Amino acid sequence: MKKEILIVAASDGNNLKLANTLLDVSKDYDANFEVLKLSDFNLPIYTSSEEKNGTPKDAIALTDKFMKADGFIVIAPEYNGSVPPILINSISWISRSGNDNWRDAFNSKPVVLATHSGGGGQHVLMAMQEQFSFIGCTIIGRKLHTHYQKQLNFDSAKATIEQLVRLAKA
Repeated sequence: MKKEILIVAASDGNNLKLANTLLDVSKDYDANFEVLKLSDFNLPIYTSSEEKNGTPKDAIALTDKFMKADGFIVIAPEYNGSVPPILINSISWISRSGNDNWRDAFNSKPVVLATHSGGGGQHVLMAMQEQFSFIGCTIIGRKLHTHYQKQLNFDSAKATIEQLVRLAKA
């Protein structure tokens, strides 16, 4: 059985382009890779009062995708020195999916963190490392970082994806 790896894009611009580039790079590896664009999911802003309306259908679908994945590449732009709201909101809905085993969506699953950021991008990578570590993921040490003056290093991307596939449990 092939490993299932989600390439999660937390924006539709350059981070989605990076996700699709990494999808092309991933074709050399024995795993199923899928780009998952968070903006495709219609999720209200998570609040405890929103919870009384029940779990949205798209939150259940998103949680199911994360539960089935064996590993992740999470790509997000830097927003105000941190992660974009869409990523935090998605994680919030997954964690409140109504299933007490929601941590199975993240626990011990390897994650590669990446960004294409107009700014430095270091703050979003640090914030994502803290967030994904807290919810139980195994963080791959090498990050993928691009910006307008720095293109993707394909050798680094291949080495990182190779490590991710090796660590992912199928």
